[in-house]
Amino acid sequence: MPDVTLSRREAKDLTRRRLLAAALRILDNEGEGGLSTGNVCRSAGIAQSTFYVHFHNMQDLLEALGEEAARHVGPVIREARRRSSASPHSADRLRDAFRVPLEKMCGHPEFFRLNVRARFDRATPLGEAARRRAAATRAQLVEDLVAAGLPSDTPDRAMRLDMVADGVTALTEAMAIGHLEGRYPDLDQCVDVLVEFFAGVRAQILEDRPAPGSGE
Repeated sequence: MPDVTLSRREAKDLTRRRLLAAALRILDNEGEGGLSTGNVCRSAGIAQSTFYVHFHNMQDLLEALGEEAARHVGPVIREARRRSSASPHSADRLRDAFRVPLEKMCGHPEFFRLNVRARFDRATPLGEAARRRAAATRAQLVEDLVAAGLPSDTPDRAMRLDMVADGVTALTEAMAIGHLEGRYPDLDQCVDVLVEFFAGVRAQILEDRPAPGSGE
């Protein structure tokens, strides 16, 4: 019979993952008001004192939950954008590039809303962490826009791509909120708006780019 005994580090990592999963589950089922160290520990099936071995407080846990989500969700979203860039004439892949982040936002509504609110909180580490993740997301999106052929070879063009990235993110969040509130029940229509917005911006940027050899 194979030895399935966990090392001390593996056991600690497993307990930490159970706490994070419990917090996300509570957010999904009870909302932010259900979050407490006692409730999280009960849901995870561990002693409350164990919580503080892994996290200083609930904000520390939520910050870790955001980092964990970024590690798992970010690559999935970027892969959808990479496939779209690799097949620029594929309407389905372009739609997937917008559908995937929209579905991820809507998949855990309370966690999504909490992170949106946290970005405007200047007084807590949770807010700082949310802004840091937003900046990393913006930088990754800009990289993907450049890979898709949008120019960033001058300071003005680089700033414009930052603006486009912020615009895409803000509109995606607005569509997600509208969908979760029931104002935009058809997720496909939300994707349509995102694609139309991006297609229009991309066409304008490419139209403004000078032809090769123009001397600009």
